[in-house]
Amino acid sequence: MSTENEGAAVPPAAEPRPESPTSPPPAAPPAGDGTTELPPVPQTPPAPTQAPTQAPSAPAGEPDAAATHTATGVPLGAPAAGGAWYGGADAPPPYQAAAPWGAPVPPPKRSSAGGLVAAVLAAALVAGGIGGGIGYWAAQHSGDNSTTVSSSGDPKTESRTPGSVADIASKALPSVVTIEAQGNNGEGGTGTGFVYDKQGHILTNNHVVASAADSGKLSVTFSDGKSYDAEVLGRAQGYDVAVIKLKNPSGAKLNPLPLGDSDKTAVGDATVAIGAPFGLSGTVTTGIVSAKKRPVASSDGGGSGQASYMSALQTDASINPGNSGGPLLNAQGAVIGINSAIQSAGTGGFGGQGQAGSIGLGFAIPINQAKGVAEQLIKERTPIYPVISATVNMKDSGGGARIAPSAGGGAPSVTPGGPADKAGLKPGDVITKLDDTQIDSGPTLISEIWTHKPGDKVTVTYIRDGKTATTQIVLGERRGDN
Repeated sequence: MSTENEGAAVPPAAEPRPESPTSPPPAAPPAGDGTTELPPVPQTPPAPTQAPTQAPSAPAGEPDAAATHTATGVPLGAPAAGGAWYGGADAPPPYQAAAPWGAPVPPPKRSSAGGLVAAVLAAALVAGGIGGGIGYWAAQHSGDNSTTVSSSGDPKTESRTPGSVADIASKALPSVVTIEAQGNNGEGGTGTGFVYDKQGHILTNNHVVASAADSGKLSVTFSDGKSYDAEVLGRAQGYDVAVIKLKNPSGAKLNPLPLGDSDKTAVGDATVAIGAPFGLSGTVTTGIVSAKKRPVASSDGGGSGQASYMSALQTDASINPGNSGGPLLNAQGAVIGINSAIQSAGTGGFGGQGQAGSIGLGFAIPINQAKGVAEQLIKERTPIYPVISATVNMKDSGGGARIAPSAGGGAPSVTPGGPADKAGLKPGDVITKLDDTQIDSGPTLISEIWTHKPGDKVTVTYIRDGKTATTQIVLGERRGDN
């Protein structure tokens, strides 16, 4: 997904106008571009981007660097700007590409019907004025006979039913924070996080705090309006998970949100998302779990050259830029995921500002995976990734994950002595299944591998020379994002 960096509070905006309807996405979208991390709510409008230039083709016999990715998690080339579903820029997109965030919108064309509209509007105003005068006269001469009925309070409504959305929100909101990140260059954005423990650790997305990771400014604001300075304790770009800590948590109400079991969620389960979409802190939306184990490769388009991979929970709860890092809760109020990315309608806009918003396709990092990453970051401050030590093609989709002929710079695509080599895998093998999960692309393989831990033994099904075979791999490990 290349769902979303988040930054400073957003000034009040004009009332958003409804988006024009867009064509519904295909029921089963093919691999392609379109999924992005929830971008930041920028402090300053981003400069217009230029169309990318065509990179020279790789020599014959050598794989395109942008088309391969080591299963260690280090891409051999920058991901497509704006992220990718199952592949890179050359893959057929299932949806139209999203418009640049914050891009100016051309002025509307003048219509010859403007005079007629103005005349109709003036007539409506006159009629409204007459009606208002009659209404005022009638009110003054109606005596004491009133037809207005006042509703008495409903005790059940006022007390809120335990387990209702209002009840869940009232308990969770004090533990959800708005994060403002600002880099040394002044760039930054606004995102969300939630209290992870009583020591002052806050769990969020990496792309929310990345701009402030190197000597930048980071602040956390609770629902009661109190703000605290914070620092990045550790972050994992590949998982898109980060842990930040309050510098001085004294006085902060640190009530950790309960963590659920994302493996036990089922399609159709109710969800509640909390965050700060477009800087609007404390926003609560609802929906369901639309799907599980969605392989999502996303990038924030920041030119970092690396993408995030997740086997995500899909939800139709409305999430937008600024929701990044916020909790996705179940009907019991427990966290089942961290909201991280959205699929945007390419031509959609939010309030006419050229920013695409929710179309009901949001993706969250399962909390079972995020919890393991968080514990790693708190303990060692660096991420640890499980790997098979093989380079796979990242552009092919539909037929499996093909091991590339070679890695970048002429290095072997299967590391000698690595897990894949020990399991007998060779360049050209097409991996079609990992345990019971179907593998249709390189990003799917990586996202599924990263749901495991180093040392786990997995069964891999592959095709070589038209014949299907299986082998077992003991996953190795890689430390850090570089």
